[in-house]
Amino acid sequence: MRFLVLSATLTLSALLCAPAAAQATTPATPAAAPKGVSSAATTKAVSALSVEVSAAVKGRILTCPAALKLSAQAVCLYAQSAPASLRPLVRGKLSTRAQGDWKASGKSSVLLVKDAASGPVSAYVLLSPISDKETLVVVDTAQAQAAAPAAAAKAALPAGVSKGQPYVLGSDLVGVVAVTSLGGGKFRLVAEDGTLTVTAGQRSAQAGGGTVELPLAPATDGKNLIFPVSGLRALGCTVTPAGGSLTVACGSDSVGLKPIVF
Repeated sequence: MRFLVLSATLTLSALLCAPAAAQATTPATPAAAPKGVSSAATTKAVSALSVEVSAAVKGRILTCPAALKLSAQAVCLYAQSAPASLRPLVRGKLSTRAQGDWKASGKSSVLLVKDAASGPVSAYVLLSPISDKETLVVVDTAQAQAAAPAAAAKAALPAGVSKGQPYVLGSDLVGVVAVTSLGGGKFRLVAEDGTLTVTAGQRSAQAGGGTVELPLAPATDGKNLIFPVSGLRALGCTVTPAGGSLTVACGSDSVGLKPIVF
């Protein structure tokens, strides 16, 4: 799911230099992570922790932006809740495996996590606000982050998106629109009543009848398509508000989803 080109680094060296974090351990074998939750490079400890955290925050998996300078083991999630409401959920889920409480650094907060109640620290959870009601959640190894350059955490808008406008991930449209990455920031969207070929950062798109102009330009985080809700009409789809969610209907198919507003 989202999608973001976020730039964020965090002052963690002071938090992760405790003796417990420096000890070498062999992580206990966790339950297998659902397909798609982590990459092949993700360790079992981080993979299992990301599954727990995702369930607690109801997060959606996304590609970790390179600007964050995380390790190859990191897992990033997008949650439609403020960090203040997520902290007790994550802390309660991890219980005695959490070392102490959340530690603040600027607007972000970090929780150190152990494999077992009596074990050393092996990972951490970072909450960094994207907006008043959105949070970037990062799960990574404590050892890897301890060696990373320290700086203040800062979240930014994905390049090319319009602030205050609703977007959806290409993966959110499964069942109504088939989205295929063509490389180079290009994507093909196929719905029952139309086809579009779009390029991140460009409002001009190719349809079956020629070139069309989208109301807003689509964007990408390098992997996921971030598509403006208003552009779905160019595919012959209708969008109906349903409380805080939307119902997107394309031909005879429809799906309910929550838009992303930056």
